[in-house]
Amino acid sequence: MPSSQMTEPALQALRDGKLTGRWTLDGARSQIQVRTKSMWGLAKVNGVFRQVAGTASVADGGDVTGTITVSAGSIDTKNKKRDDHLRSADFFDVSNYPDITFAVDHVAAAGQEVTVHGSLTVRGKTRPLAFPAAVSSLEGDELWLAAEVAVNRRDFEMTWSQLGMASMDNTIAIHAVFARA
Repeated sequence: MPSSQMTEPALQALRDGKLTGRWTLDGARSQIQVRTKSMWGLAKVNGVFRQVAGTASVADGGDVTGTITVSAGSIDTKNKKRDDHLRSADFFDVSNYPDITFAVDHVAAAGQEVTVHGSLTVRGKTRPLAFPAAVSSLEGDELWLAAEVAVNRRDFEMTWSQLGMASMDNTIAIHAVFARA
């Protein structure tokens, strides 16, 4: 993952208004991954959400808002039994809460640092979330956002853990590609 810095051309384009407008997440080129540990921290579990969508808006002056929506049922850890369990009421409860959403309230940039501020909703529970991210721009027609976000699933009342084997601490790795709408 890239460092938590916005490249100077993208930051300058944001400040100059060159990125002003609506943006659409390219779900085919974007990826949301989850990493955690199981078996009392001895085994790594990696998964990817296969269905993601989103939009963003950049206003004059660089104010950024947007939403990324992840289909919780699209989790793929390469283990059908585990994936079915993750979709169950023990974890994501996809029959009642089919989507995970992150709503961006604003992006704060100081120098080359950028922090994304918003709220994460999982299983109907919404919590504030802020994280550093790397953002780059490709000739103003494409924006890439990369971040690693620490999330404790207890915050979303996802506490199932047989014999305490599964960690409550998870890392969400984001690679989001946005194109001008």
